[in-house]
Amino acid sequence: MSDPNFYLIMATAALAGLGMVTAAGLAGWRGWLALKRQELSLARAGDGHQPAPSSAGARIEIADLKERIRKLEAIAAGVDL
Repeated sequence: MSDPNFYLIMATAALAGLGMVTAAGLAGWRGWLALKRQELSLARAGDGHQPAPSSAGARIEIADLKERIRKLEAIAAGVDL
């Protein structure tokens, strides 16, 4: 293992492997960006499809607003909660 060619071959193989992993990651990243661009273009088109809320906080806030509306409708109808 004291052969200088061994270290050169190992460094070249490691560099080639790193290049392959980087290329695969870049392809995945570009695919993900294309997917998000498509989702945004569909949302802007106004085709009536509402995307699901993206976070738990948004879902909780929507549920809270629905509960408030339900209570206000009950008060307007004269129902005692």
